[in-house]
Amino acid sequence: MDKSTLDLLKSQFGLVGVSPKMIEIFRTILKVAPTDLNVLITGETGTGKEVVANAIHKLSKRKKFPFISVNCGAIPETLLESELFGHEKGAFTGAYEQRKGYFEVANKGTMFLDEIGEMPIGTQVKLLRVLETGEFNRLGSTEIRKVDVRVIAATNKILEEEIYKGTFRQDLYYRLKNLHIILPPLRERPEDIPILIDYFAEKTCSRLGIKYQGISLDALNILRGLQWEGNVRELKNLIETIIQLEKNGFITIEILKKYLPPALPPYVVTEQPKETSLIPISRSPETTLGLEVIFKTLLDLKKDVELLKGAINELNAKVDALSTNIIELKPEAYHIVETDGFPNISGENVNLENIEKEIISYTLKKYKGNRRLTAKALGISERTLYRKINQYNLT
Repeated sequence: MDKSTLDLLKSQFGLVGVSPKMIEIFRTILKVAPTDLNVLITGETGTGKEVVANAIHKLSKRKKFPFISVNCGAIPETLLESELFGHEKGAFTGAYEQRKGYFEVANKGTMFLDEIGEMPIGTQVKLLRVLETGEFNRLGSTEIRKVDVRVIAATNKILEEEIYKGTFRQDLYYRLKNLHIILPPLRERPEDIPILIDYFAEKTCSRLGIKYQGISLDALNILRGLQWEGNVRELKNLIETIIQLEKNGFITIEILKKYLPPALPPYVVTEQPKETSLIPISRSPETTLGLEVIFKTLLDLKKDVELLKGAINELNAKVDALSTNIIELKPEAYHIVETDGFPNISGENVNLENIEKEIISYTLKKYKGNRRLTAKALGISERTLYRKINQYNLT
């Protein structure tokens, strides 16, 4: 893709990037925009799903007609159907007048359904009907209405998992997924970070009448090394905040450090005993199932240990009886498993912080408060351990 096309996409549609993943997405956008295909956009929060949807609309033959954006997760479940399809006067308590829904307003244009994974099953049925036939009826009416609307849907959930759980219809999924665009997280496109910084900084400086002079190399290197759990939105908010509060067109490392959070990302234990390693938790939907597995594994492990401890106590009692009445057994004839020091993780209070706190506390006790040995056993730096000790008030 040539530079002039990239510049056009950036200036007109806010599509910014030079990484291979983004170039491929830009090509897909240019290819699908002129069609009437429904599009499903997925990716972590803050990756720019609405920006992509808006660009598809503006590059399509529907660009002169409305682009209606609806956040399905922000509208109460009881009101969503009315908001989308409208209602007649008296259709429900509080319906004092007739009202068009968003689909009627968006006729001949594009409807962007953000957080589609939050849509109730009942509303999904009506949406499927619109996608298949273009027909619907308002709440409180039997009159069939027709619309010509292109639907672009977006979610940060894994819809295949929602289908398995029974919270999302499989037929709707395939109807929405005429074309699937997967937006990568910012940490997977680090080469785009300098361009995004310049883009957001220039726009903010222009609005404030400040001349943008760039960012220092050491400040840029820090930003390149962050995990960006909030993705492009997080970077945008950071740059806009710095420019507006500092009233300075040049971002130095001294300025940057004032706006960076002191805490590192939360961590979760992935392996138990001696060589425990800690990894940053990703909040993305792709790791939701993994976190559930970790929780279940830890709970199952504790249950297994408790069962084992009970079985050993029972065995010890039998051995005592045998040693008294039959033969004398030497202690080394059986193996006793020590479980008293195992972290106390109860099923009622299970969350990542409690698990981490118990593991760190257990390891500190094991090494008699020696932080160097504790950090080594946990696979983290002493500095991180010190911060965690303060965070959880461990002594």
